[in-house]
Amino acid sequence: MSNTALLERPTAPSRHLRALPKDAPAPAARPALPAGSTPRGFALYVGIDETTAASAGVSLGVLVDALRRTLADLAPAAETYATVALAPVGAGGRDVDVVRLALHEPSAIARTKDDAEDQDRAPGGVVVDISRKRVLLDGESAAFTFKEFELLQYLVLREGRTIERAELVSSLWDAATDDDAPGERTIDVHVRRLRAKLGAYEDIVRTVRGVGYRFDRHADVSIRYGHGTPSPDRF
Repeated sequence: MSNTALLERPTAPSRHLRALPKDAPAPAARPALPAGSTPRGFALYVGIDETTAASAGVSLGVLVDALRRTLADLAPAAETYATVALAPVGAGGRDVDVVRLALHEPSAIARTKDDAEDQDRAPGGVVVDISRKRVLLDGESAAFTFKEFELLQYLVLREGRTIERAELVSSLWDAATDDDAPGERTIDVHVRRLRAKLGAYEDIVRTVRGVGYRFDRHADVSIRYGHGTPSPDRF
């Protein structure tokens, strides 16, 4: 995953990316820079594999070339350097997280380090262990079914975002093959069972009335993603 290769091949133009119009609104204000520092450029991490790009009718080379031409239109003096993040075939994780780790993006490295440190902390509270597909409550393994864990994991990996009932059903059950596939209303039954097993920590799964459910991180909740494999859907 840590290997990279320079992507410097000529490609066909893309019709999908264009320079911003000159009368485009100004970008939102950014946080103040640390004292004594000045920006020298930026990195845009793009997570996409060749198969996904091909399904959109492009390739990684086309995307790189289109971005470069957009930059040349907007800022002719800008310097660019393109590199591809490589990972073993079949490696898990979101493409963008693989890219960030492979290119040693500081916050991605720090987050991975935090995950590793979680392994050494004294048991207590809730531990959602994504890598081992288990939940620990005050150090004891909870008796979650596979589907209950999938439901909790889906919410955890979208921390802070309200997930509609319809999305939960369509993402976690195959209506054509799952005999127990719930409807949008009966998903509430599955959530109630999940909360019952969370016991004193049931409020980490919150109900957003009329919409769906949301996972809220508490101080007594830690998430273990495993070493070397980023979460498949981490926001």
